[in-house]
Amino acid sequence: MRRRPQSATLPPKFLRAMGEKTTAEAAATSQSQFHTDLWLCFTVQNWILDFGRPIAMIIMPLEWFPLNKPSVGDYFHMAYNVITPFLLLKLIERSPTTLPRSAVYLGIITFVMGASIHLVGDSINHRLILSGYQLHLSVRENPIIKDLKPASLIDSFELLYYYDEHLGHSMWLVLLPVTVAISTCTQYIPFFLILFLYFTGCFTQVRDEKMSSSGWLLLGPSAVYYWYLITEGQIFVLYVFTFFAMVATVMRQRRMGFTLDSNGRFLFYNFIITLGLVLVWVAYLWNDKVLRKKYPGIIYVPEPWSFYTLHIKGS
Repeated sequence: MRRRPQSATLPPKFLRAMGEKTTAEAAATSQSQFHTDLWLCFTVQNWILDFGRPIAMIIMPLEWFPLNKPSVGDYFHMAYNVITPFLLLKLIERSPTTLPRSAVYLGIITFVMGASIHLVGDSINHRLILSGYQLHLSVRENPIIKDLKPASLIDSFELLYYYDEHLGHSMWLVLLPVTVAISTCTQYIPFFLILFLYFTGCFTQVRDEKMSSSGWLLLGPSAVYYWYLITEGQIFVLYVFTFFAMVATVMRQRRMGFTLDSNGRFLFYNFIITLGLVLVWVAYLWNDKVLRKKYPGIIYVPEPWSFYTLHIKGS
């Protein structure tokens, strides 16, 4: 007797289930591939629009951008405020798992609002620097501020500093709002929240993924930028809490049999290298008496631009 093909003898429900499983595994594999395009866009725009913003304001002739008009740095900041939320949304779209949409939307909205507040404060702060404002001194200790008449004007400048360096940063980049109450040094909010939410979805059981060569090439520039972000934004305490949360998530997922995919590894290695860079920076400036006076708290992490105005600009 002629034997029928094996596939023909299998129940239709079993064949459909196998097909759905194969399709799901293929979709998960394609989604968890390293997002070279997004991480490259993040790195390039962070270096140009954020780190390069004050440098562009220094280089560009003042005649091209009068003090009563937006500067080149302001235009950089405007572009950053549009491109970064877009990239974050695209990153969330590619998450292998479904993330809580309400938290993502609130994070994006708060990010845009905080970045807009920071835009105004940063713009005025740049004009103060051109007039002789010294970043390594407090508002009341600055020569161009302390002799203002009436004295109530100094309170207005302190309010501006609060909006720029505290409220604007707090709404710009952090992990959890409760950490703001833990330390007065915590100054950023939604950016790290969104990255952390994305990180929680970067685990897989399919295979132990390795980072691509493009990921290793982007790791250095990306980590250096995050060092700048943490030191200039004064968010070291928040960064440490975020890092501990990531470590705890990795340990918990490993006990459940999950491992980080290539995108999760990229984020995790970024945070590890950034921590090393911050520790080296603090050790290098540990005995600087002037910066110690400006940053008198328990957590001593000087800002790069304060170091610039104190040790480089004058020479």
